[in-house]
Formats: sequence, C-alpha cells, structure tokens
Amino acid sequence: MASIINTTRDPNTLSNYNNFLTTHTVANFEIDFQEKKLRGNVVLTLKSITDAAAKDVLLDTSYLDVHSVKINGKIPSWELLPRFEPYGSALKISLAEGVENGTSVEIDVKTQTTKDCTALGWLTPAQSRSEHPYMYTQCQAIHARSVFPCQDTPDVKSTFEFNIKSPLAVIASGLATGTNALDGAKDGVTPTKLYSFEQKIPIPSYLFALASGDIATARIGPRSVVATGPSELQAAKWELEESTEQFIKTVEKIVYPYQWSEYNVLVLPPSFPYGGMENPVYTYCTPTMISGDRENVDVIAHELSHSYSGNLVSNASWEHFWLNEGWTTYLERRIQAAAHGEHYRDFSAIIGWKALQDSIVQFGENHEFTKLIVDLKGKDPDDAFSSIPYEKGYNFLSYLEKQVGKEKWNTFIPHYFTTFARRSLDSYDFKANLLSFFASDDMAASALSKVDWDAWFYSPGFPPKPDFDTSLVDVCYHLASKWEKSIKEGFGPKKEDIQGWTANQVVVFLDRVQDFAHSLDKRESQAMGSAYGFAKSGNVEVVARYFQVGLKAKDDKVYSPTADLLGKVGRMKFVRPLYKQLNKVDRTLAVETFKKNKDFYHPICRSLVEKDLFGDSKRA
Repeated sequence: MASIINTTRDPNTLSNYNNFLTTHTVANFEIDFQEKKLRGNVVLTLKSITDAAAKDVLLDTSYLDVHSVKINGKIPSWELLPRFEPYGSALKISLAEGVENGTSVEIDVKTQTTKDCTALGWLTPAQSRSEHPYMYTQCQAIHARSVFPCQDTPDVKSTFEFNIKSPLAVIASGLATGTNALDGAKDGVTPTKLYSFEQKIPIPSYLFALASGDIATARIGPRSVVATGPSELQAAKWELEESTEQFIKTVEKIVYPYQWSEYNVLVLPPSFPYGGMENPVYTYCTPTMISGDRENVDVIAHELSHSYSGNLVSNASWEHFWLNEGWTTYLERRIQAAAHGEHYRDFSAIIGWKALQDSIVQFGENHEFTKLIVDLKGKDPDDAFSSIPYEKGYNFLSYLEKQVGKEKWNTFIPHYFTTFARRSLDSYDFKANLLSFFASDDMAASALSKVDWDAWFYSPGFPPKPDFDTSLVDVCYHLASKWEKSIKEGFGPKKEDIQGWTANQVVVFLDRVQDFAHSLDKRESQAMGSAYGFAKSGNVEVVARYFQVGLKAKDDKVYSPTADLLGKVGRMKFVRPLYKQLNKVDRTLAVETFKKNKDFYHPICRSLVEKDLFGDSKRA
C-alpha cells in the first residue's frame, strides 16, 4: 500500500501538521495578575493523517515554560528544541509507536507564560482607567504559540473548550457555558471564579482569545451586547446600538445566515494595537471607535464581515492574507453601500486607496510585501502587516465583480463561503473555485479567461486604479485645492469651510493635504488648526491626521499634543505614523515619549515601533 504524503502550505509554523491535525483543544488556565502570567494546562486531541509515518509530534511554542507532557495519560520523552527565529521553539514529543491514519492521540501539556510572551497585554489599573488590572490576548498572526503549545497555523482548525480562573470577569472566543465561584473573599482579595466557554465551530489558533478585567455589558441588539469598562459603557452602547443588528441583517442577505449564535463587541482599553480583531463571538475593538459621532462604526461592519471571511473561511497561510482581509473589506463596503448608498462604497474605497498608497510608499513599489501573494519563508508575518492585503485584495475582488457583472457575482459569494466553510484555502483554491463556478456561463467564463492572474497575484506595487465615484469627495478635494494654492491666492480659512461635513469627509480632506507636493508651512498649519478646530476633535481619525499635517509643517505647536496622544492611544494605525513623523522633527521628544509609554503598548506594537525608531539592532 502506498504511503500517504501530505504537504504543508504554511511556512510560518514549526509543527508537523502534515502528520497530525488538531481537532479539539481544551484550555485550562488561571490568570495571575500579580505575576502577569497564565498558568495551567492544555489538552490537544490530534488526529493522525498518515499511516504511522511520524515518530514525533512537533508543536509550536514561543517563550513558554513547559513543565510536563503526557500523551494518552503516559509520560513520553519530550524536549524543547533550540529557538528558531522568528518562529520560537518546537516542542518535540516522541511517540512510542506510529499512529495509524484516522486514529487520535491526546496530549496534555502543563505550561505557563513568561514575561516575554508576545500575545498578552497586561495593564495596570491606571492604564485600564479602572480600579482593577486588565489582561487581553492578541494572537494574530503567530502569537498563540506564546500562550500554549499548539499547531499555530491558520491551516489547522480546532473546536475549543475554555476553563479560565480569574478574580475578574472573563470573556473568551466561545459561548459562555457557566460561571462558578471557587473561593470566598479573604483579606479584601477578590474571590476567584471559574469561567467556562465552548466553541463548537472549528477555529484556527490565532482566534484563541481571552480578556479579563473590570468589564460591564449592555445589550445593543437581539443577539449582541457590548462589553467595556463600567464608566465607558453608556457611550459605547450609544455608539453601537443603532447599527449592529442592521449590519448583521445586511451581511446575512449578501452571504447567508450568521453562524456564531451571538455577535458581541468588547471595547478594549486604549493600548489595543488594532482597529479591531475578529475573535469569534466577541469582536475586540479599539476605543478610538467610540468617538461620540457614530462615524467610526464601520469598524464593526469590517469585523462582523470577518465572521464569514477569516473566521468561517480562513486563509491557509499568512502568505494569502488577502483572502481574509480583501474579502472582509469587500463585504464591509457592500454593507456600507446597503446602508448609505452605492456611492458610499466608492467613498470608503477612496479612503482605502490612500491607505494603500501610504503602505506601498512605505515599503517601496517593488517590495515583496506589496504583492497580493507574498513570500514569508523565514519571515515574521507581522513585518508584512499593512493596508495592502486589505485594499489590493478589495480592488481585485471588485475588479472580478465587474468582469462577470454584479448580479452574477452575487450568486458566487454564498457559493464561495459555503464551499470553504470551516476550512482553510489558498489563492489557487479561490481561483479554481471561481473558474469552476462560472465554467458553464460562456460570457462570464470568457471574461474571466482574460484576467491576468499572475499580474494580480505576483506583481508588486499598485493595482490598476478604478474609476471611483468621487461625488462625496469632490467638495473635500476642492477645499484641499484652495489650501494648496493658499500662498499665491491669500486664501483665508473659516470654520464654515467644513460646515455640515462628516468626520470621514474631513479624513479625505486631510489625506489630500498630506499628499501635497509641498507641505504646508508652520503658519498655514496653525491657521488650519485655529479655523477648523481639528486638534480638539473627539475623533482620533481626525486628530491623528491633523497632527501628521502639523508635523510635516514643522509646526511645534503640535509636537507636545502629539506626544500626549501617543500616551493615550496604542492603535498602530495612529502610533507608528505619528512616531515616524515626530522622529523626523524632534527625535529627542520621540524617543522620550516612547520610553515613557512603551510598557503601555501591546508587545506587537512596542516591537514594531522599536524597529521604526531604533532599527533591528538597538532597543530603548
């Protein structure tokens, strides 16, 4: 009988998932706020997918303390292999004998995190704006391995059980199944409780999520709650209650019924490094979304769309990240179009094109990371993170939609998400599925035969720029043009210039100003700030962009406010560009600001800003 040989698609894992697949994971952890550690054990059920070919099981770990290992209740020979950057140390577990195809083994690992864990954010009471500390995880892309041994690849999906002990409320990426008190309060110490959850839909390791702190909840829809700090709860409720259920119903019409029972939102403390993280059941969101004007709730449309793209249907490796983010951005903008009109889809895409442009300029037009499919062999996926998979992916899907026609494309969407539900795929699977679906439609098949797939997949730099509907941005461009000519024509700004504008129109205006061939000077920057009051806005999307304009203008009046903002916001979208600009005009202030706030930032953010400021060799 011929032996079974399985190839791996993910170069960013040390696990031998070509021999075994994790089918179920039980995570039993105690959250120790004093020591800033998770300690406990994980039980992994792994199914053999070869005919007893493997003599070992290899699991991903990174900066973990592994205390003991059992396999089917027995103690095997095991070791942590030498660290292999940037992927960590493989946990090698020897098998007494090979495991037949289809047979499962149960591996129980007692472990605890260390101070070098890259997935955990630990906040003091002051940092969490509470009387209590706070802990949250951010496991994407390859950081789950720093919490527990696992096959840390999106090409493997597992069901989960969570049993988490904590003195503070716990949220996880599963449905709650119970809370039990374990001991009473002693000497003023908050009693520990056991919080249990289950996730019956298989998910990849990067969607493992925990949060614990002073968390209160309020209902924002028939299947949704928002969770955040008690003092922030009412503002978060108001921001989200109008749109959340509407967004869910809209995306259900585009794809099919929501699969995860509940869609809840956890608004995290300000050090959270992303706009949102699509953890199942509980989307993690940035507090910068709570702006008091409901202008940033599109973050929810995006993360909700991940319930289909990314969570239910996942990229097989981070080299094909566009399948997660391009599809999600596409669905997000379809939701926006349904809510605000088709022209708003292009309005959002124009903002996205500016983000794409900034990312390509940052990397360089010929850089590997500006391709749709990137080569990540030996590389850290975090280093490739940018707007490119989002926006280049979105524009590719929009282009394909135009080739076959929107009505026909609409029939492909549910087919795609049905075919690959609870599975992982790469770009070649996507291409084959699309061509197969339209094979019997002569017109659509003919149109798709003309697509230059290699150019879209492998060409660096910009994709072809679509002919966007600019009806919502023309007024923004017109005002920006006045500013660009202000020196010659003596333009005098007044607050009426932007009267009636949405915050997103202000964003488009400021993005245009940042693209001027010649930056504003100090006097013009101060005139803009005085007339329009951007620095006083409660919307960080506006404030951060205005500060970038001021920094480019070498307007020293924005230097100190920029440093203050960098101590209040940990979202990398704002933090990294502001540090880069501040570093150019006042390196001393930039370095001092980072040293002051580096423990406030999540480890992922802290590491990337260190690289931005000091390069790879030096650290603050």
